Amino acid sequence: MFVKKLVPAAMAIALLAGCVSTSQEATKNAETVGGRISSTYGNASGKVASSGTGPLLGAFIGGAAIQPSDAAAAETAAKRAYAAPVGDKIGWTNPATGHYGSLTTTREGYNNAGQYCREFHQTVTTKSQTELAYGTACKQADGTWKIVANS
Repeated sequence: MFVKKLVPAAMAIALLAGCVSTSQEATKNAETVGGRISSTYGNASGKVASSGTGPLLGAFIGGAAIQPSDAAAAETAAKRAYAAPVGDKIGWTNPATGHYGSLTTTREGYNNAGQYCREFHQTVTTKSQTELAYGTACKQADGTWKIVANS
């Protein structure tokens, strides 16, 4: 199952791993952003490829640096990345926060279950740091994407 796909909006939260804040406001913001990402990559009912892990990722990985407008920019890039050829770098920027990132599909193929999957890497840069993450996402029967591996 060495296949690939890019679902960066959810990964955008994971990339900000070093920006942890303990404030309740930061945690609430992270949960909001994570939930928004989850519903965006699922469907209108909130059925999500990542089984609702967006809020958890946001809460545990430092929502202080992540703003809803960052998630929106990353979501837009993710949608473009679904159709981008392997190797194309899809960038995003948020002028309101100064944060930016990029998504690159590195390989694609089918897993043992016959699902179309893509491996990707993504960078997210905040005012204080740049983070890099890798992952694999597979397209589900209902058209949503599920992250099946990330680091």
